[in-house]
Amino acid sequence: MLTQEFYELCSRSHLSFVRRLFTPRAHDGLEKISRFNSCSRAGVYSTSLELTNECTSTVWPGVVSGHGTPPLTGTIFTLEPGESASLFVPASWSGQLWARTLCSYDLTGRFNCLNGDCGTGSEECASVQAIPPVTVAMFNMSGNGGLDFYGVSAAHGYNLAILVVPQGDDEGNCMATACVDAPDGPSEIGRACTTTCFAFGDPENCCSGAYAPPGTCKPSYYSSYFGSRCPWAHRYDDDDGKEKNRTFACSLADYHITFCPRPSPATGHKVATGAGTRPSSARKAKRVIIIVLVVVVAVIAILLTFFEKLDGGLAVGIVSAIYTALGLLFAL
Repeated sequence: MLTQEFYELCSRSHLSFVRRLFTPRAHDGLEKISRFNSCSRAGVYSTSLELTNECTSTVWPGVVSGHGTPPLTGTIFTLEPGESASLFVPASWSGQLWARTLCSYDLTGRFNCLNGDCGTGSEECASVQAIPPVTVAMFNMSGNGGLDFYGVSAAHGYNLAILVVPQGDDEGNCMATACVDAPDGPSEIGRACTTTCFAFGDPENCCSGAYAPPGTCKPSYYSSYFGSRCPWAHRYDDDDGKEKNRTFACSLADYHITFCPRPSPATGHKVATGAGTRPSSARKAKRVIIIVLVVVVAVIAILLTFFEKLDGGLAVGIVSAIYTALGLLFAL
């Protein structure tokens, strides 16, 4: 049955979408995608993009092909919580994926979403990008050297967490990347998850006008703030001019895109980790100081005990100090 299913997928050139339920513990879906890969690379479609919804509500994925890239077919679908679907894209495809939420049809028959809407009035976005704020997964297949280039962008705001995990070859900088830490934006922005460009509209924050040339659009206080929360996501439109390490490359891979990923996903791949996953230098220094203090207090207690000059009250105080220091150590 599985062989027949994939034979039909390879032979029907207009079909780019396969839908199925996803059981995270089983991962047989990923195995099916891998088995289909040899067929698709030699045929019409070369790369599979698997989308999984781990949010608590329904997601309407938005899919837009890049400039000069033909739109994909079969992009109108929903993902219920725990459900997955796969898009099969051509070798040279480029485009964006994001999640639309709180969607419905109004009384006039227009389709609208509270978050991530593309404004077409229908479930298909075609070539129309999402209205900010929105978190976006970006892909450019078969670029320089035959590598796929991909990344996650918060340059147009943040609406929910996205994780991108390559499934396949390990050439290039083949790493998982994500924006998973929801920012609580500074109050001046007005909307917690929008961008400075969308909030203020001036050339300096929109990288336009005099700030359009490469190297002239600098990070603002606000983009730096969001960058500290999602360090591996593109923060503003000129970000890649200096921060190329936020665009990753992979060879002959499929990609698993997860909306609202669970904490610390076990991907089995190298993961691009940000500042939030490792102790900062200041935090490390504090830990060293506390450890030294604990050792000093313990040595003093031992010496006082050895010379029989440690009374009951002083002993209680020393033990209390050690416990307090240890508590601070584990809190860091």
